[in-house]
Amino acid sequence: MSKLCNLQNADLEHSLPAIASSFSHSPGFSPHYFSPERRRAISDVRRTFCLFVTFDLLFISLLWIIELNTIKTIQVNLKEEVIYYKFKTSFFDIFLLAFFRFSVLLLAYAVFKLRHWWVIALLTKGAFGYLLPIVSFVLAWLETWFLDFKVLPQEIEEEQWYVATQAAISRGRLFYSGALSDGQFYSPPESVAGSDESDDEVMGKRAVTDEEREYVRQGKVAMEVMDQILAQEENWIFEKCIDFGDTIHFLEMPFYGKVFILKAILQCPAELVYQELILQPEKMVLWNKTLLACHILERIDDNTTVSYDVAAGAAAGVVSPRDFVNVRRVERRRDRYISSGIATVHSLRPPTSKYVRAENGPGGFIALKCPTNPNLCTFFWILNTDLKGRLPRYLINQSLSATMTEFMFHLRKRIMDITSRSNS
Repeated sequence: MSKLCNLQNADLEHSLPAIASSFSHSPGFSPHYFSPERRRAISDVRRTFCLFVTFDLLFISLLWIIELNTIKTIQVNLKEEVIYYKFKTSFFDIFLLAFFRFSVLLLAYAVFKLRHWWVIALLTKGAFGYLLPIVSFVLAWLETWFLDFKVLPQEIEEEQWYVATQAAISRGRLFYSGALSDGQFYSPPESVAGSDESDDEVMGKRAVTDEEREYVRQGKVAMEVMDQILAQEENWIFEKCIDFGDTIHFLEMPFYGKVFILKAILQCPAELVYQELILQPEKMVLWNKTLLACHILERIDDNTTVSYDVAAGAAAGVVSPRDFVNVRRVERRRDRYISSGIATVHSLRPPTSKYVRAENGPGGFIALKCPTNPNLCTFFWILNTDLKGRLPRYLINQSLSATMTEFMFHLRKRIMDITSRSNS
């Protein structure tokens, strides 16, 4: 586990200064919020596993009691199976096996907090009989599956998130707890759709390389495609409705394939989404658990950056974490804030064997201002991703839909936290 943490530290070390700097501008942020005292001694999913282990013992005990009370009285059967134990007829050994498994698993995973499934694997051997042995084996197999596919992956993600948070705090001890002001954030100038402003004017008087011009061009292409998708809302195909009335749609586009669109109404000003989500993508790793890492590789101009992102695994671990290199373009318009992105390449982050390098088509976030209520906004997330790897299409679609649902949960929670702190 320490090796995993060290690897994660290496992946995040370039992003942590940006994370720490964004902390200094967060409203009401306190280092005590992420202090080690607030960290749970044992995770919720591990508690669930321990409860499952307890159910294992209770269920086996219940079946054994029922078996003892079938033909003769329970006292007679108990005496025959325990005192006059016979290997072929007694089920007392199955009960002892269940009790032994219960004791060892709680000792291993609740007291010593082991992070490997070998303890369960050792305990699945030596079962005898018919119904009780089969049930005992099935429960032991379920415990192994639950630990290996649920408990350990989720705890690893929480550990990675915690390491990033603590490292950011240790590198940025000067925290600002006052109100937000426009000058506290890097913010691109307001732009108007269809502007003919040249790249040189955007970048200033400095020399501009062909590579930088290409990044700017890619960002503008992604922005144009997003504008086209928003303009075709009547052609969106309804996929499903999720929590809080949010809806997921899709649109088949030439050259880009299936594009997912999430639409939601948020009870906050569009400026809050702009500051927390669009303006500071590096900070998302601290509250969005669908993201393991995010940092800026290069800032091209006031509107364009190149970023590196690592998305968490999905579908109960079937879809492993993916990493992305994206061009991001941010625009402020009179009625909305937009962050568009598309896959690109950058010398600082070539593909590695650690993650599957996925590619994003044109997509991003839009926070649309409400003309009648400044405390409401319409939020759109346009997602067009090729996860690569040998994954069936239905699994990819299910994974992307689940990721959008989970992301909205974390975004709403973040907005509620900020709003409650500002109102207190």
